Amino acid sequence: MKTTNPYLPKKVKILSVTKDTNDISTFRLNYPIQNKPGQFVEVGVLGIGECPISFCSYSKKHIDLCIRNVGNVTNAIHKKSKGEYLVVRGPFGNGYPMEQISEEHVSRNLKNELILIGGGTGAAPMRSVIDYVEQNRKKFGKVSIFFGFRNYENILFKKDFKRWSKLFNFQFTLDCSTNKLKCNTGAVTLLLEKAKFSENTKVLICGPPIMLKFIMPVLMAKGIKEQNVFISFERLMSCGIGKCGHCELNGKYVCKHGPVFRYDEAKNFAD
Repeated sequence: MKTTNPYLPKKVKILSVTKDTNDISTFRLNYPIQNKPGQFVEVGVLGIGECPISFCSYSKKHIDLCIRNVGNVTNAIHKKSKGEYLVVRGPFGNGYPMEQISEEHVSRNLKNELILIGGGTGAAPMRSVIDYVEQNRKKFGKVSIFFGFRNYENILFKKDFKRWSKLFNFQFTLDCSTNKLKCNTGAVTLLLEKAKFSENTKVLICGPPIMLKFIMPVLMAKGIKEQNVFISFERLMSCGIGKCGHCELNGKYVCKHGPVFRYDEAKNFAD
């Protein structure tokens, strides 16, 4: 499915709506494209507007979008239910280099370790990465997943945790302690400090900038190379194709050249 005009949205049917938290729901849409993990679409309601949302799935049959209700557009989206329609443009941007990582593992026979780190809603793009790895499991070595959430009420994708724990080294932590779950408490950096990484580790990260600020020193101290770390920038990507200029950083458009960047190429971007 290709849209000849990148400004022209397509009317797409909602297949299901899953309530994740009090203000976050995952919308499954009948949009059969093959996205790349880390890419995004512009999604909205006609007459209201649109906003950029990253994929949280990897499938040729549908797309999943994890959307927080934070403004006029997302409020209008959250009023929609199964069987109704949204409008979608995309996919846009560059995603995580999954094929590059997997090809290196196979061609060089390296025991690459893949580390996935997600903070808060940053867990959503990581879910698309996890889907990709599950579907191409033999192309990757050891996979470790570290998620951090504010508290029990803000945990995303609880229903996936059991499966992920069987397939990968999956751990999560909560900033606030809770009696509802026996789990780690504190920042996600605490999980990383306890972990052991191999020489060829690749790290994929998505989360708030403050999380990245504390994660990178831990990774560097463990010998992770900057060129092996890939981060996703969170910016207002209004057009999706590098025309409006709202997401410009150091001569780069996050929507077009990103939102995923290699850390050594993006660490000095002025925010």
